[in-house]
Amino acid sequence: MQIAIAAHSGDVDLKVESMVRDFLKELYSRCPSSTLLLGGYWGLMKLVVDEALRLGFKVVVVLPLERHDVELPSGVVRIDSGCEFRCRSVILVRSGDVLVSLGGGVGTMIEMMLAYAMGKPVYALVGTSLSSDNFPKAFPEYIDDRKVVRIKYFTDPIRLAEEVCRERPASIRTMFG
Repeated sequence: MQIAIAAHSGDVDLKVESMVRDFLKELYSRCPSSTLLLGGYWGLMKLVVDEALRLGFKVVVVLPLERHDVELPSGVVRIDSGCEFRCRSVILVRSGDVLVSLGGGVGTMIEMMLAYAMGKPVYALVGTSLSSDNFPKAFPEYIDDRKVVRIKYFTDPIRLAEEVCRERPASIRTMFG
């Protein structure tokens, strides 16, 4: 499974760092052959990449045009998208079987909306004190009346990882119903 990760581009507090580490550790214990896709290597995304590599995940980073100069750690598959930030998000989300939001700002919320519009399962960690914590207030289950996919919110990072690993990639859902 390819898991697109939406995460804050800035620094986060120790509580969020701990939640993210717990999520990744549980995710690796339940679906270690997954590939994680991220949109950068700074802020919370850097923590995710570094921790994912340490655990043994395959990691792909889709860089926006404005940040093609970023040095990535050894072992990361680098994609220089040639796109600005929002265009890069389309590539990131489209490439994942699911989207996991680990908390962030407008970029994270745009990626959640893109996943919804594409019919991709959306899983979101809340309780991070980041702006995306407001998303369930506006959209408790669905973003619009089409009810494309139900957005699933979690305060417990372990439970989030459990549920993500229960998801079947679209290719399998299509093949086997």
